[in-house]
Amino acid sequence: MAETSLSEFERILRPLWMRSQSGDEVAYEGALKQIASRLRGYLSRKMTNNLSDVEDLVQEILLAVHLQRGTYDASFPVSAWVYAIARHKLIDFWCRRGRRENPHDEFDEMHLTLDIEPQETGQAGLDLNKLLGRLPEAQGTAIKLTKIEGLSIREAARQTGSSEAAIKVQVHRGLKRLMALVRGGRT
Repeated sequence: MAETSLSEFERILRPLWMRSQSGDEVAYEGALKQIASRLRGYLSRKMTNNLSDVEDLVQEILLAVHLQRGTYDASFPVSAWVYAIARHKLIDFWCRRGRRENPHDEFDEMHLTLDIEPQETGQAGLDLNKLLGRLPEAQGTAIKLTKIEGLSIREAARQTGSSEAAIKVQVHRGLKRLMALVRGGRT
């Protein structure tokens, strides 16, 4: 099945997102599924050397979308807002990996005309702390160190006294658990 065009993606996503902004949990789950599917396909093509990291990055982007949902401005396309978040998360990913090429190239082919810069809100920070508090301590710590503070896996392992493999597992499991909490609406 061929991936839908950006305008077709927006046509499908916008009604779901607008209903979800009004509290429709079924629409919210549908919107997240649409976003995740689109991101998985795109990131899989762009991250051929990092395929094992695609799902973690998708989950990280979905979490950011959830936490920043209050910053969405309905006068802009939902897809542009999502891609702005995704682009920032991808740039963060490349920076953590020490990538030397221009990380902005990864989203150039999307032909976006809008670049929406989501702003951090106090509520997002509260939501994040609440969500992380529902995780086992090791998972919450691993996510805070690597995804929020930007430490490398090696640095996080050193700081916690865990192995690098354990940190990777804790981050992966923690992100999956966070998305389950987000999708279930039990923040």
